[in-house]
Amino acid sequence: MIDLKSLPHLPGCYLFKNEDGAVMYIGKAKDLKKRVSNYFQKRDLDPKTESLVQATRNLDFIVTNTEVEAFLLENTLIKKHLPRYNIALKDSKRYACIHLTEEKFPRIRLARKKIESGNFFGPFVSARERDYIFAVVRKTFQLRTCKKMPIRACLRYHIGTCSGPCIGRISSEEYENKVKRAADILKGNIRELIESMEKEMKDLAAKQQFEQAMILRNEVSALENLNEKQNMERQKKHNEDILNYIIRNGNIYLMLFKVYRGTLEDKQDYVFSFGENFLEEFLVQYYSENDPPEELILPELLDESLVDFLSQVKGKRVKISVPKQGEKKELLDLALKNVEIGFFGDQHKLEALQSKLFLPQLPNIIECFDISHLSGTATVGSMVQFRGGRPDKHNYRRFKIESVEGIDDFASIAEVVRRRYSRLLEDKHDMPELIIIDGGKGQLFSAFQELKRLKIRIPIISIAKRKEEIYVPGFKAPLHIKRDEKASLFIQEIRDEAHRFAINYNRLLRQKSLIQ
Repeated sequence: MIDLKSLPHLPGCYLFKNEDGAVMYIGKAKDLKKRVSNYFQKRDLDPKTESLVQATRNLDFIVTNTEVEAFLLENTLIKKHLPRYNIALKDSKRYACIHLTEEKFPRIRLARKKIESGNFFGPFVSARERDYIFAVVRKTFQLRTCKKMPIRACLRYHIGTCSGPCIGRISSEEYENKVKRAADILKGNIRELIESMEKEMKDLAAKQQFEQAMILRNEVSALENLNEKQNMERQKKHNEDILNYIIRNGNIYLMLFKVYRGTLEDKQDYVFSFGENFLEEFLVQYYSENDPPEELILPELLDESLVDFLSQVKGKRVKISVPKQGEKKELLDLALKNVEIGFFGDQHKLEALQSKLFLPQLPNIIECFDISHLSGTATVGSMVQFRGGRPDKHNYRRFKIESVEGIDDFASIAEVVRRRYSRLLEDKHDMPELIIIDGGKGQLFSAFQELKRLKIRIPIISIAKRKEEIYVPGFKAPLHIKRDEKASLFIQEIRDEAHRFAINYNRLLRQKSLIQ
């Protein structure tokens, strides 16, 4: 089940995923909660969208600072994942750039390919945004868009649309200055330009040239709208990783942004126990298996020995940045914002679960079991672990049933519970704060009896699929928790993940059997 209540009222991108975790659709939103909720609340959906909604089993999202950033990120993610429901609806190719040609009197034009000489700005994921910026810059600086044409046609064309450098209406120096100012706008360096234009506007007003001042005021207003820094697609030649984290309740909640050639391509999040050298340990493990970037942006400095290690893995020097202001600081803050929303939106799920189940402590570690078979063959068990409200796939486990023949879900659940917690006792590992069993009262009783034999006291519940009823040991009737409440939705989400994991293992065993 999709928990819509955890979505924020912020701009960003959302990713619809199927039961296997594959991305089916990517969209952008000015308000994530309103946009995504609309899919699940509308009754008159078109067939394609209805099919998408029915197939969706999970949802991910990335918060951005602005809607423009969401546009840019959406295009990047679509090209990366090529989701099936986007392909027919959106052009996954690169959107057009704005091009200032290299001529005596440069033209401003739109270009999809960077094959001519000159300066290119963009690309822009939204055709509407691109056309708006193009129109504002062209109109503000009256740059020409025409190719060579007869002098009479040129005269007619230039009336009210261009400063007319090719027919002598403006000097080459003045036109060159306009082109430089336009390039500054398209690069994003517009604050100083706006300030100078505001000064000029005040001078015009003081001279009572109100009409010209109003025109300039409108131009300044248009340029202000372009002054949103597009952090998600900066024109750079090197790659960056941006890492930020929060320490809370003995755990590290960490977010890693992957930036490729100035474009945010992906985010990865991790939860693990706090340790004195947690950041060093994480970086060594992660970059032993992944190529380090040219630049690593962090909230704190690293020991020189660790920088040397990263550089050795990379094969050249890795730059470490701890920004205090500017675009890099904004990206670092954006990663932190995604940690807050992504992980501690999950905190509300845990708190709802603790309240509804009357648990003695917050269930930071939850383990859920499911059984899968095909007519009694290739019977397998799965266990998924959620840590801090998120799947912790490193701690997933799968079990090939050894002691049960035929169809016996009760005995199968008993076996996997016994094997799991006997091993944790033997290795003296931490126990979960909650156990969930996929099934009804029979499966719950079998699992509970195994815990009693092992003398383990852990809160345990089961969830029955048909009505999503939640049972606890010792009570015949299910708990009074509605299936659309936050606590129930979270339990369903965990159960669905365990079910998916079990089915995949069952299919794998059957495929191996067929091959043999």
